Amino acid sequence: MKAIILAGGSGTRLYPVTGAINKHFLPIYNKPMIYYPLSLVMLLSIKDILFIVNPEDLKNFQKLFKDGSHLGVNIKYKMQEEPRGLAEGLILAEDFIGNDNICYMLGDNIFFGHDLVKIMEEAKNDIEQNGGAYVFGYSIKDPERFGVVEFDEKGNVLSLEEKPKKTKSHYAIVGMYFYDNEAIKIAKNVKPSERGELEITSVNEEYLKKGKLKVKLLGRGFAWFDAGTHDSFLEAGEFVATVENKTGLMIGCIEEIAYKNGWIDKKQLLKLAQPLKKTEYGKYLIELAENSLVLGASNAI
Repeated sequence: MKAIILAGGSGTRLYPVTGAINKHFLPIYNKPMIYYPLSLVMLLSIKDILFIVNPEDLKNFQKLFKDGSHLGVNIKYKMQEEPRGLAEGLILAEDFIGNDNICYMLGDNIFFGHDLVKIMEEAKNDIEQNGGAYVFGYSIKDPERFGVVEFDEKGNVLSLEEKPKKTKSHYAIVGMYFYDNEAIKIAKNVKPSERGELEITSVNEEYLKKGKLKVKLLGRGFAWFDAGTHDSFLEAGEFVATVENKTGLMIGCIEEIAYKNGWIDKKQLLKLAQPLKKTEYGKYLIELAENSLVLGASNAI
């Protein structure tokens, strides 16, 4: 399985802050927003990763992540000339994906939960073995801002709607998807919506029609933030700060995950930490390397 992280878009919901900087570089507490979806991909032991970015932001992404080799991963980049909807990312990634299955992440979504990685691994394994599509629902008070999933009393999916004016449930589809290779072909046949975009909900609906869509609900014990608005951006940062300060362990620390996965060794970890040694982030990495800091914080993301 390969991973796509969609990090383009114009970030208009965060204006005027994003008038000069891509939202994915903004800090969620002590690290860039884009670290969080990347950390989840790495926790799934996926090494081949494609960032879909705006042309004007390509150099900054390359400066931040290079080719990923310092983390033991293989990072590629694909430019999206202008935002045309989430489903377009699947089309742009066709050559990168090849014949593999797909983990598709939105760059501004933040997740936390003790069993989250386990649940994601189950979804990944299900797609690898059985194909189809696997998405996640989360109950919120304003689902009309997202794709919404409707269930019957037995939990079967009845419908999917993209940003409906009147919702049929309180369950939003979050920005984390697993697809078999068929998703690329499906995305190519998606017609633009009334908003003029290629909606990811249309891709999911096609899987639903074929009886190949699975939806897992993220209930109590999970936190999800779509950090694309000022309020949710602030909430996400406060949440991360609270958890990290209470536990002393970091969320979304990509160097820690690379070290835990065995992709880099102690010497390489210390090398990455040295330029950051005056920061709390750098001190955390040094302590991890030198004192065998208990690993596992990132498993909770």
